[in-house]
Amino acid sequence: MTVQPEQYPFIARDPSLGPLALMPYLPLTLSLDTQAVAVLGLLDTAAVINVLPYQTGVQLGAVWEQQTTTLRLTGNRARHEARALLVSGVVGKFPPVLLAFAWANTDDVPLLLGQVNFFAEFDVCLYRSRALFEIRPK
Repeated sequence: MTVQPEQYPFIARDPSLGPLALMPYLPLTLSLDTQAVAVLGLLDTAAVINVLPYQTGVQLGAVWEQQTTTLRLTGNRARHEARALLVSGVVGKFPPVLLAFAWANTDDVPLLLGQVNFFAEFDVCLYRSRALFEIRPK
């Protein structure tokens, strides 16, 4: 049985920029143990890994000192320390998936959904000219 894709609009994070501000932000719920947080994640096909801002991890109940696997962020985020954090993610009506994040020790990063492992779990079609995208589990 083929799962039907869900459609989402691009979202303008800074409406003053007009159409240039439209970006593929995906609403999803992340959970860890008994804590859950509704977030918007930027779909970033160029990001190697998923990135989680520090306060989002704290809201999930994660404790920085208990995460012992360190990761290296790249580019303009390379100066920030990051640690591996596995959380459950729910997109729309789809079943939960385990998502691996580089939990950054800063809030100066967006929540990014990248190749490892968001795009390994979901198929995504971006329709920029129509300001929407479709998503379905793999």
